[in-house]
Amino acid sequence: METGKSIVKVKAAGQVISERRDLEETVLDYTVHLQYLVKHGELFYLEEELEKRQARFISEELHEDIEIHPFYEINDGGMLNTETGETGFFNLERVEDERVAYTYDRLKAVRYAERWWNDYNPAYKKFEVDCTNFVSQCLHAGGAPMWGSPNRSKGWWMARNTWSYSWAVANALRIYLSNSRTGLRAREVKTAGELNLGDVICYDFQGDGRFDHNTIVTAKDANGMPLVNAHTYNSRMRNWAYKDSTAYTPNIKYKFYTILDGD
Repeated sequence: METGKSIVKVKAAGQVISERRDLEETVLDYTVHLQYLVKHGELFYLEEELEKRQARFISEELHEDIEIHPFYEINDGGMLNTETGETGFFNLERVEDERVAYTYDRLKAVRYAERWWNDYNPAYKKFEVDCTNFVSQCLHAGGAPMWGSPNRSKGWWMARNTWSYSWAVANALRIYLSNSRTGLRAREVKTAGELNLGDVICYDFQGDGRFDHNTIVTAKDANGMPLVNAHTYNSRMRNWAYKDSTAYTPNIKYKFYTILDGD
């Protein structure tokens, strides 16, 4: 827990997803919904996360209880489709004369992130690694327009059974936000403290230049630093730096993007 912050109360609720039995061994896959009431100065807020775990019993005695880690969607310079395994290179085509006028409604984006942080909107496809798909949905709920269909390497969009790499792949969204000149656009800033509600943080856990995870800013703590919502490891009001994550390494790198209105 960050300096100056303290956990006042913890609540946990578990749910079994599947059970497998083989002779004397039983394996349970389950989720734990954790809620932390955090006090930071005079501010109180509720941080939540959904942890996926697996317990193994031998002769009805607990032998092992581990967290299940999701995989990442990066493939040596290309982009790996998290659902089909299809690979393809993401080369954003800059389109200078296709500006789309829109106003990014940050509160609508945040409301969406709060509504769906631990659920899945049936209007969209669900991925096993869902962090970027979730952030894209939040941005779209805030008014960011889709464009580029049906070219999967162009623009930012999702249709019924297909989508751009930038919509669903972590590193592709990071590339898109760094380069887009039309539709959804963003400006990179240097620090997390410069971000506003509805902005995006990208995470390169290994520090190898390939970004693995994305979150959306949904609140600020007592120091004005971001608290974020995310999918894959479903969480809300989580400290932006992810230092409590099992994926965290000392080599982690971040990119911070503030979302721009359309001209």
